[in-house]
Amino acid sequence: MDQVADATPPEPHEAGGAPSVEPAPEPRAPIDYEPTGVESVDRVLADVATIADRPVGEHVEVFERAHEQLRRALDAQPDPASHGGQGA
Repeated sequence: MDQVADATPPEPHEAGGAPSVEPAPEPRAPIDYEPTGVESVDRVLADVATIADRPVGEHVEVFERAHEQLRRALDAQPDPASHGGQGA
């Protein structure tokens, strides 16, 4: 009987070669942002600015957390001291 040979070529490390190593990515410049003066928003912006240094798999988590924190900041009662104590 004839046997059909596996058509898939062996991986380089299986064929006696060294496993391939991907070069390390070049460091990225930090993301610039303009501070808003609102502490809670600036903390979110600072966290999002670090996304270039994080693995892609973590990006969704960073943006979801930023979205939740910004929604909370928008839903919060305004601090009278931050508006000069004046009402609307």
